[in-house]
This record gives sequence, C-alpha cells and structure tokens, in this order.
Amino acid sequence: MAKLYPEIDTEMAAWIEAQPLFFNATAPLSEEGHINLSPRGLDTLRVLGPREVVYLDLTGSGNETAAHLGENGRITLMFCAFSGKPKILRLYGRGMVVTPEEPEWDSLRCLFPASIKGERQIVRVDVRRIQSSCGFGVPLMEYKGQRDELMAWTEKKGPEGIKEYHARKNAVSIDGLPAPGMVQED
Repeated sequence: MAKLYPEIDTEMAAWIEAQPLFFNATAPLSEEGHINLSPRGLDTLRVLGPREVVYLDLTGSGNETAAHLGENGRITLMFCAFSGKPKILRLYGRGMVVTPEEPEWDSLRCLFPASIKGERQIVRVDVRRIQSSCGFGVPLMEYKGQRDELMAWTEKKGPEGIKEYHARKNAVSIDGLPAPGMVQED
C-alpha cells in the first residue's frame, strides 16, 4: 500500500536519521547509460527541512551519483526498516553536488562528525515526492554496527592520497560523464 506524504515531518525525519543504511539511485539521460544504485552508511545523512535532505558523500570506487546529478539532477533515496515494523520510504527529488570549494560547504560539512573522513562532496536533495510502501518483503536483520574499513583506508591514504584517488577514479563516470568538482588526472 503506497502512501504519499506532503512533507517530511519530525517523526519521519527521526525515523530517516535512525536508519543505519540507505540507498541512492541515479541514472544518466542516455538509454545506453548505466543506472547507479549505491548503499550509504555511517552517520552521513541529515534532514534539513520538510523537503530537503543532505548527505555527506564519501570517497568510493566510482562517482556515478555526482556525474548523473551534474547532467540531469534526478535522484531517489530509499530507506528500509530492517528491524521493527516493516516500512520502505522513498524520497524522489532533484539533487545537486556541493564541493569543498563552494561557499556553503563549511555550513553543511559541520552537520556531520569530524571523525568521518574521506568526503568528496555533499549531495543536497530538493525532495519533490515522498512515498512509503509496506516493506513486508524486506527481511528482519540484526544491526551489528558500521564497518571501519573505509575510515582506515582513508586514514592510510591521507589527504593527498585521497585527492589523487579522486582525480584518478572519481572524475568521470563509467559512461564518460564528468563529475562536478572533480579534476581528472592527466
């Protein structure tokens, strides 16, 4: 049973921020392009208002989300209840990438723990549609905690190593679209 909501209220915001995992989906305009679906963990998502969320996007093996948002802005975030009452919540919207060079970076970055390292951008989402569904088919799972491998890898690489990795691995999508704010290695 799908249900639409006019906005993210305080109860929904608390539920969203309590989820240890969410997914983001984006796609290029080209029908030949690849749809991207990525899991996101750690303490990286904040609800800013009734129709606005942001998440701290950490270094990854690719940067499809930023490239797709730079091309067309379409994004969907999905949250699933893996414990408690079943529920799936999707936030459909228009996203934009905020890079460390932009004026609003500091005011957004401070919303997240300083201990989370390896950030490459913040994704800001203007939520246009809020829809829940039953989630009856989502399994019950026991949450054991966040993994520490990404933070250890980031610490080992150091700031210059991360910058080089971004230039080598995160500047262009697998379909050849440029990722906003990323400088490609020559």
